[in-house]
Amino acid sequence: MGQVLEHFILFLISLLANLFSAFAGGGAGLLQLPLLIFLGLPFGVALATHKIASVALGVGATIRHLREGGLRRQFVVFILATGVPGVLLGASLILQVPGRYAEIALGMLTLGLGIYSVSKKQLGLTEEPRNRAGSGLFWGGLGLFGIGVLNGSLTSGTGLFVTLWLVRWFGADYRQAVTYTLVLVGMFWNGSGAVTLSLLGEVQWDWLPALLAGSFLGGYAGAHLAILKGNVWIKRAFEVVTVLVGIKLIVG
Repeated sequence: MGQVLEHFILFLISLLANLFSAFAGGGAGLLQLPLLIFLGLPFGVALATHKIASVALGVGATIRHLREGGLRRQFVVFILATGVPGVLLGASLILQVPGRYAEIALGMLTLGLGIYSVSKKQLGLTEEPRNRAGSGLFWGGLGLFGIGVLNGSLTSGTGLFVTLWLVRWFGADYRQAVTYTLVLVGMFWNGSGAVTLSLLGEVQWDWLPALLAGSFLGGYAGAHLAILKGNVWIKRAFEVVTVLVGIKLIVG
């Protein structure tokens, strides 16, 4: 009975964490990763297990978002080409690096993202394409590479960085940015990190069925809510989640 209850708790937390993540454009690690550590997994094992489970978030969200269309092939290739190498680098380094100081710094930056979005009332409510060519595209790709390094290593909340970067630098609206984040970060960035971490570290394989089920269903449900509610609701959810993720990373 104890094991059944444990797996039910894993499923429930995964469902809720990934529902909010799919709606806001990131932040599943706020609940899911600390829970795995609280239940007794070492950081490296918890990180690898969480990263594999989070791929199901991308799958669930992708199934819902692809029904709506809106992904541009060249931009998809660009986000993958610039971000995945960073993910692989970050995932290969994190298992050798103590992460507490980096988590505090990441928490302060994440909190800043939320405050920045709150202060910019119209940010991300309408699409205003920019920096899609030349030096703007280069620096945008470098930014995605850096976020990829964070995604592969610390994982908590870094999808939120991609969402805001796509809004602020490339001029996407929140709904577009969340779509790209969930499909590309959720499936491909997280998938790359999951493979790397599982090869270099350990995974709690018997917990994965519950986590995968919760991630998939939460991803689909959150994506559905994002499509129904639109930019204003997504912006507010993004701001709430970034503040919570930031505080959680700083407090530990």
